Amino acid sequence: MLGISIYLSSQTMKKNEVWIHKAKTFGFREIFTSLHIPEDDPGVYKDLLRTIGNEAKRHGMELIADVSPKSFQYVGIRPCDLSILVDWGVSGLRLDDGFSAEEVAQFSQIIKVALNASTISEEELQLLKSHRLHWDNVEAWHNFYPRPETGLSKDYMIRKNERLRQFGIGTIAAFIPGNKEKRGPLYKGLPTLEKHRNIEPVYAYLELVRDCDIDKVLIGDISMTDETLRRMSEVHKGIIPLRYKPIVVQEDMLSMIETVHTNRLDPARDVIRSIESRSSILWTDDLLAPSNTVRRRKGSVTIDNTLYGRYAGELQITLADLPQDEKVNVVGCIIEEDLPLLSYVKEGQAFRLVRVE
Repeated sequence: MLGISIYLSSQTMKKNEVWIHKAKTFGFREIFTSLHIPEDDPGVYKDLLRTIGNEAKRHGMELIADVSPKSFQYVGIRPCDLSILVDWGVSGLRLDDGFSAEEVAQFSQIIKVALNASTISEEELQLLKSHRLHWDNVEAWHNFYPRPETGLSKDYMIRKNERLRQFGIGTIAAFIPGNKEKRGPLYKGLPTLEKHRNIEPVYAYLELVRDCDIDKVLIGDISMTDETLRRMSEVHKGIIPLRYKPIVVQEDMLSMIETVHTNRLDPARDVIRSIESRSSILWTDDLLAPSNTVRRRKGSVTIDNTLYGRYAGELQITLADLPQDEKVNVVGCIIEEDLPLLSYVKEGQAFRLVRVE
């Protein structure tokens, strides 16, 4: 599942509503907010939370609020009155420090509860288990880290997630930074993993989901470009968009290859091989004539020409530097930012070539 983050400020409410609507159009289904940010004015939390809750309900999205014990005072309710929050449109609570195991167990009987995946210990999980936690209503959400150099390592996240799974946690969430307007006061991105602070968001998403056993990925910052939202939505649906720069000027050829391809079920070591390029694309002889048969650097988009006989028309993307071959035309190259995505185009993986100039 994909999600966004909203922060409660009177100055940004209109912008928040636009952000929610845009995210929904791209298939995002979750909203995260916080009721205990030091820089915020807690006096506005109640009214703004209800406004965001109404927006979440209107768009059919879940709203998860990060809370501390003081947060309930800020919105004028008691911890035993969680049904009021549900009425306001709050779907779940992401619990910060300060709640007893008994309170967490009680909350889980009424509303979805998200434990702190980054900090919770095995002892705390055992204690929760003994208090009859309603496990079907429990998730685990990692922190995000505003200050550079303080985010988690990938190895640590994997170890934590393995232990959470062993305790029966079915859903684990983490954050990636946005690539447009950042959230203050540091404006340095809001990732869970430190390595994601300044990298391509689609790669960050794939690394969390494919390598780290993450189920939900949320944008920690307050915006993302439309182009990235579109690609995030596509990769969430199972198609990896690969941006490339064409080398040739044959528009007929380029329009034919800019479609969804599937890597073979018996994947090659050195190249990604499109199943569809030989079975579904109706090549003409002129498009497969030998041309631009140059050295193939990693990320080269190539098409086997007529000299390759029955392989003619096969589209490939190189996974390593390969030598020049008179039987292979080089028609484009994957852009530098998307080269890391190639490692996730495994057997049977769908991908799409997206032209950039």
